[in-house]
Amino acid sequence: MINTITWVKTNPTPRQFKRRLVSSTEPFFHFVKSDNYYYNIDEFMKTFVRENKGSKGERLGRKYFELIDKAPLTDKEKAKAKEELTKVINEVKEGKIAGFRMKIRGIHKPAFGGQEGGRQMQLMMQGFTIIKILGNNLKRDIIEYPVETIEWCPHPAIYPEFIIKELLKLLSKPNDIVLDPFVGSGTTAVASKKLGRNYIGIDINPDYCKYAEERLKGITHEAKIDEYLI
Repeated sequence: MINTITWVKTNPTPRQFKRRLVSSTEPFFHFVKSDNYYYNIDEFMKTFVRENKGSKGERLGRKYFELIDKAPLTDKEKAKAKEELTKVINEVKEGKIAGFRMKIRGIHKPAFGGQEGGRQMQLMMQGFTIIKILGNNLKRDIIEYPVETIEWCPHPAIYPEFIIKELLKLLSKPNDIVLDPFVGSGTTAVASKKLGRNYIGIDINPDYCKYAEERLKGITHEAKIDEYLI
């Protein structure tokens, strides 16, 4: 078991329950057969990575200069802290990083982690530590996305194509084979076809298979791939 990825529905079906909460999440379980598994974390939720333009405010870091002056540090430690603070402020202004946090001994609570060279050790040995914020979105085990519907679709529960695409990009490569043993409306097959993956879809309901086949006819892809619906 690697992860439980939770889909948080931003528009769950409104229900006026009096003795229970409205269900607004669904889990996706990621299991592997060995430690040698494919995992493209850089592609996961790449759509929502924001461009880092930096901050050019004149007040940037001013509060830390004031805290350094108040901190119970030696003059040498204060000088070093101000030197490093100036450097990191310039990195933000130049757009190299999105921001930073600074912890100062005697002012802030100890940082997490105590390994040599870690933030805790830096705080103890030099009197301060600086945490740089690179601006990349944290890859969390949550996907927030609305529920989708398809007009005249016979299947009662449809996963959004966006979510399936994100999971395929995370866990598979182009030309890999994707198996969905409960293919339903065919969303997994559609997402696979659009992303250049081969797919096998299985469902006990022949009407769902027929609908999925019709839905796939309108999907185009660049690479030639094998298509199987059972």
